[in-house]
Amino acid sequence: MRHGDKIKNLSRTASHRKALLGNLAVQLIEHKRIITTLAKAKALRVYVEPLITKAKDNTTHQRRVVFSYLQDKHAITELFGPVAEKIAGRPGGYTRIIKLGTRVGDNAETALIELVDFNEVYGKGKGEMKEQAKRTRRGGARKKVFESKEGSSEVDGGPESKKEEKKAD
Repeated sequence: MRHGDKIKNLSRTASHRKALLGNLAVQLIEHKRIITTLAKAKALRVYVEPLITKAKDNTTHQRRVVFSYLQDKHAITELFGPVAEKIAGRPGGYTRIIKLGTRVGDNAETALIELVDFNEVYGKGKGEMKEQAKRTRRGGARKKVFESKEGSSEVDGGPESKKEEKKAD
């Protein structure tokens, strides 16, 4: 029985698992997305998200703590630089796992794990386009052009602008 054993062992010894997750984390930070097995992706998410949280606080102590896990200077520079800037406002959930199906050779479930803020398809770029093209289905309050007594045309903004005019009076 495995009562109270919450760590995913991945059929490896502790030192092998530490090396594996450290190397996967370095590759994820450098490439922003990697393809691996589903079990490794789930274990990596638990491993790398606290490290990304530590990167928000750019102090020498936090750099040394993260370096003890990753052992790669270039990954630390990337993590505390561009990655930390993009995830600064996010309270957590820095990674996304997308299942890809099974691998041809050994039928293992594969998954893509990526940093959420570095994906242009699902990220903020798509949301900005939606806001620009957003329309409601209600038909009210269209702007109407009408002639005033002086002969110049004015734009009527509908009920909202009439309320603003009453408040101004």
